[in-house]
Amino acid sequence: MPTPRPPTSRQAPLQHLPFLFKSIHRPSSSPTTNPIRLLKKSADTKNLKIGKVIHAHLITSSQASKNCDVFQTTSLINLYAKCDEISTARQLFDQMSERNIVSWSALMAGYLQNGLALEVLGLFKKMVSVDNLRPNEYVLATALSSCSISGRVEEGKQCHGYVLKSGLVFHQYVKNALVHMYSRCSDLEGAMQVLNTLPGYDVFSYNSVMDGLMELGYLKEALEVFGRMVGECNAWDNVTYRTLFGLSARLKDLKFGMHVHGQMLKSDLECDVFVGSAIIDMYGKCGNVLNARKVFDGLQNRNVVSWTALMAAYFQNGYFEEALHLLSKMELEDIMPNEYTFAVLLNSSAGLSALRLGDLLHACVEKSGFKDHTIVRNALVIMYSKTGNIKAANKVFTDMIYRDTVTWNAMISGYSHHGLGKEALIVFQDMLAAGVYPNYVTFVGVLAACAHLGLVREGLYYLNQLMKQMGVEPGLEHYTCIVGLLSRAGLLDEAKNFMRSAPVKWDVIAWRTLLNACHVHRNYGLGKQVAESVIFMDPHDVGTYVLLSNMYAKERRWDGVVKIRKLMRERNIKKEPGVSWLEIRNITHVFVSEDNKHPESSQIYEKVGELLAKIKPLGYVPNIASVLHDMEDEQKEDCVSYHSEKLAIAYGLLKTPSEAPIRVIKNLRMCDDCHSAAKLISKVTNRVIIVRDVNRFHHFQDGCCSCADYW
Repeated sequence: MPTPRPPTSRQAPLQHLPFLFKSIHRPSSSPTTNPIRLLKKSADTKNLKIGKVIHAHLITSSQASKNCDVFQTTSLINLYAKCDEISTARQLFDQMSERNIVSWSALMAGYLQNGLALEVLGLFKKMVSVDNLRPNEYVLATALSSCSISGRVEEGKQCHGYVLKSGLVFHQYVKNALVHMYSRCSDLEGAMQVLNTLPGYDVFSYNSVMDGLMELGYLKEALEVFGRMVGECNAWDNVTYRTLFGLSARLKDLKFGMHVHGQMLKSDLECDVFVGSAIIDMYGKCGNVLNARKVFDGLQNRNVVSWTALMAAYFQNGYFEEALHLLSKMELEDIMPNEYTFAVLLNSSAGLSALRLGDLLHACVEKSGFKDHTIVRNALVIMYSKTGNIKAANKVFTDMIYRDTVTWNAMISGYSHHGLGKEALIVFQDMLAAGVYPNYVTFVGVLAACAHLGLVREGLYYLNQLMKQMGVEPGLEHYTCIVGLLSRAGLLDEAKNFMRSAPVKWDVIAWRTLLNACHVHRNYGLGKQVAESVIFMDPHDVGTYVLLSNMYAKERRWDGVVKIRKLMRERNIKKEPGVSWLEIRNITHVFVSEDNKHPESSQIYEKVGELLAKIKPLGYVPNIASVLHDMEDEQKEDCVSYHSEKLAIAYGLLKTPSEAPIRVIKNLRMCDDCHSAAKLISKVTNRVIIVRDVNRFHHFQDGCCSCADYW
């Protein structure tokens, strides 16, 4: 942004500058005849042109026949430094035969303003060692600020020593600079020590400490500092409110966030676009999308940050379509998306499993010039993984020059979720070879890959040894992966004993992992025990009732099926109907089992019949054991023949090119019969069929599935 110039009326008297330096026109005491004052005014307004004119007259005028005195030269240094002519300021400084503390301070401030923090420290050392000058509060504050910017805490501690020796430790500038330096250098112990030993702080110090504590994840400590601030500092500024809204968002404490919001509304503080965006973000992260939208609608000015904050609020709360719809509205206000906007939009597409929309957003990213931003690339890897195109995810990953931990985690988790455990472990080894430290999320993906491959020994090694070496504390997700690993290997008793001995409070997901293994391995006795435990923990977990009913049905224990159904009726628990859908030419086609509402249902049913006839010679036998009704076998066969995923696959075969993969999404676990049928359909049609159910992706190709028949 260009530097604003003073009004013309103020510049007019300066047009006759040659006369201003002649004492016969005005007394030397007049403000306008004093070159030092004129230089200060030029520096404050960043008017380099006028400043150079004054400099020229100082050189040519009779009073400048000798070298400029120390005060005039210092004023010139201040002018050039503030006008970003730091090399000229340094040249003047080096030519001075005599310097005072103000000369050093002016040049140091100039270097700091121009982002040359290390030059400031070099000057500070020369000042105290060569010129033997005693630094004042401004010099010390400047030196400490340079340590903050450059992250040099050791030099900052040395400056702290000078502060203590000089006796300026109680000066407000210096105290603030000390607290800020320690906070920015992530030495929160040093910041808190200064805060606890020196009385009387203003809002700047408290903002610095709270921001530093939040950045390092010390949320409880930041809340404690806020408590002190309430008692000692009455005036809160915009930075305070942004910090406090950020703190409540990180804590997900809606009550605290609303309290801060109420306090802000009572004050006379103007809610600018940055504070407004922080409020929107807070409400979004605390789960109150309605309030986030109200704040957004109430903003007089909106920029890309506020639009992106609202998109993120919708995305974080599962309103993916609403987040995506904001893009067109945002562009109507001539506000272009940035890299963070695209990241939210791509993640929203992933949430909807909308591959076509994700492809369109990818094209927009390329056109907008954000393709090389790491946050966008990470979102692309996640989007392609979650929408079923793992090859595209790998291509984006392979083309990346810089990868952060999120990148590696996205690819490892993507492969694991697609049942490609071997590929996930190869990426993990590449991550270690690249010198990137794995974190909590990394090991969830790695252990899931081990579970898919049945690598019991390797999985236990990662849990018990490698995670400790890397300093990653195992959590519930890791232990649940081990339960899945032992269960997949058929070690159900070991899995049960592991759950008894592991130092973690198990949730319903972990118990259902063991329950599903009992169902797959036909250990119905243990399965019923586990199911009872799950139902006790969560009486409304529909999936457990369904699995338990399936177990009774496979044993032909229809009395058990009736018992479970009666229990579900008594507790008003209803099984969600199975729904499958796929997207063809930007239109989403939805199918329900035995559905005939689709306009092309007759052709679809005919195609299903044709496919079933083709796969029966290959060994397909309808799996009627999962039909939860006591009826004739012929009726059960008709019942399983037209499940929603079969209808969706048949329609995909009818409407897509022969070389295109078919991508189907299902809201529930894929049933055994549809799984067997899909494998053989992929073989007879020579097509890749990808089905995403509630648990994982199934890649059917040439009669095989990536899940290896365990899901």
